[in-house]
Amino acid sequence: MPKKKKESILFHEYFEEWIDLYKVGAIRRVTLQKYYMSHQRIIELAPNLKVSDLDRRSYQILLNKYAATHEKQTTMDFHHQLKGAILDAVDDGLIDNNPTRKIIIKGIAPRKKKQKFLNQFEVQALLKQLDLTEEISWDWFILLIAKTGIRFSEALALTPNDFDFSQQKIAISKTWNYKHTQGGFQSTKNESSKRKVQLDWQTAMQFSQLINNMETDQPVFVKGRVFNSTVNSRLKTLCLKADIPVITIHGLRHTHASLLLFANVSIASVAKRLGHSSMTTTQETYLHIINELENQDNDKIMKHLAMLL
Repeated sequence: MPKKKKESILFHEYFEEWIDLYKVGAIRRVTLQKYYMSHQRIIELAPNLKVSDLDRRSYQILLNKYAATHEKQTTMDFHHQLKGAILDAVDDGLIDNNPTRKIIIKGIAPRKKKQKFLNQFEVQALLKQLDLTEEISWDWFILLIAKTGIRFSEALALTPNDFDFSQQKIAISKTWNYKHTQGGFQSTKNESSKRKVQLDWQTAMQFSQLINNMETDQPVFVKGRVFNSTVNSRLKTLCLKADIPVITIHGLRHTHASLLLFANVSIASVAKRLGHSSMTTTQETYLHIINELENQDNDKIMKHLAMLL
């Protein structure tokens, strides 16, 4: 790169070029959109920042501006996206030193979080409210996610071909692009998301009757444009009827995982069932539950040791 060009290129221009070069076609559309959103934030917060002027101080100022209106975790995500481009700029010789080293992540106080999952008794109360008719409905959709913990887009993409009733399993190999007007099948979140999830015998029997006469390669639940809010609205109605905390459809996935952990199912098995890329993801997501279980185990250990005397 000519010296004049090297010294004058703006950071947001470099970041946009970096996205087009390294991310387009390599990551899912929804993830790519997050990178483009970060690009817009750079334009808003540091429109005149040049790549050659990037040092620890100027980068910290940029992060601080972002953190003034975002929670700490969101700021961390923003930083990780920018850091990838910045490290490449260092490797390309556009920056002499890594300006992200020893950076401080700040953020506004997190908003009060809604309850993410239900306990066993609340789940039972919820399922009793389901109107499970002989026709496929969102109530059946809610039941399936509660019983399997699969993602919203994964459940939408299920076709009769994905059900193996002889083995009581469903194959997760694709997702449904519900955010796009035309919909359509697309790849899973990652390779680990491709998996087979075991069904309990009752759910397997129910769905074998429900989808018996459906087209084998067409989505079971999709009959037109699907909105996440539609399903969440139905779930909210059911939660209110059951007099339990209102959660989202994604909260059912958390609920499923939480119930398995409290039932002493191994983290490795839960991670595989959820389609997590590693056990670390599972551990970080459900750290509060794992800590609670460890405390219970410590009590058991102390009681056992006390009995040895």
